[in-house]
Amino acid sequence: MGMKRVYVDGYNVINSWNELKKFTLAIAREKLEEYMIDYASFYDCDVVIVYDAHRISGNSEHIEILNKLTIIYTKDGETADSYIERSVDILNKRIEVLVVTSDNLEQQIIFGRGAQRMSSKEFELEFFKAKEAIVKKIENVSMNKTNKLSDLIDEESLKIFEDFRRN
Repeated sequence: MGMKRVYVDGYNVINSWNELKKFTLAIAREKLEEYMIDYASFYDCDVVIVYDAHRISGNSEHIEILNKLTIIYTKDGETADSYIERSVDILNKRIEVLVVTSDNLEQQIIFGRGAQRMSSKEFELEFFKAKEAIVKKIENVSMNKTNKLSDLIDEESLKIFEDFRRN
């Protein structure tokens, strides 16, 4: 079952994460989207952020796709929860699905439909742990990397320099 898709209840996560609560809604959405691009890359999965737009009269569903991240604003009358439930039903165990929400009822419904569930707070811990691992990996790579001329030029040029050095 190699492929994994993560559904994130966008406003639920924004209202749960200390890191995001301090921003305006527009900036919090941008930050969450940046974070989820990193998450999708690190875990090699598809992430779908679903934002409620059900209270915006006449709103039609809006979808943006950025590589492994899909951003969905639900249509008028549809909650993020109902969109996620419908999506989980459509996937019907063909791929591994994780749903991120702190809504207890939604977690029970999703679990009953065969998806994994994680609270927004648990997901926050997992995300920042992964982010820390990425930073450490980058630091280790850059610290262990020596900048030798021999690593940057071809064999023939290296031989010319070596001959020059010996003469």
